[in-house]
Amino acid sequence: MARVSYVRPEDIEEPDLRQAMRDAMLKSTPRPEIQAIRAHQPEVLRAFLYTWERLFKGGVVDRQLKELCRLRVSTTLGCNY
Repeated sequence: MARVSYVRPEDIEEPDLRQAMRDAMLKSTPRPEIQAIRAHQPEVLRAFLYTWERLFKGGVVDRQLKELCRLRVSTTLGCNY
C-alpha cells in the first residue's frame, strides 16, 4: 500500500498556505491530514482553499446542504457525528 507523507506547516514556503495549514490543525477543519497531503502540490491546496472559502465559509452552500455533507462524510468514515 502506498504511503503519502504529510507536509509540515513549517516546510510550506507560501505564508498564506502555511497559515491555512495551521488553521486546519487548530480547528480540525478542513481535516489537517488531508491538507498536509494537498500541500505537496501548492496549486492544489490553493484551489481547494479557494473553493472551501467560497462554498462553505462564504455562504454559497446553505446550512441544510452542509449538514447533509457532514452526515455523508461521517457515515463514510464511520464516526459518530
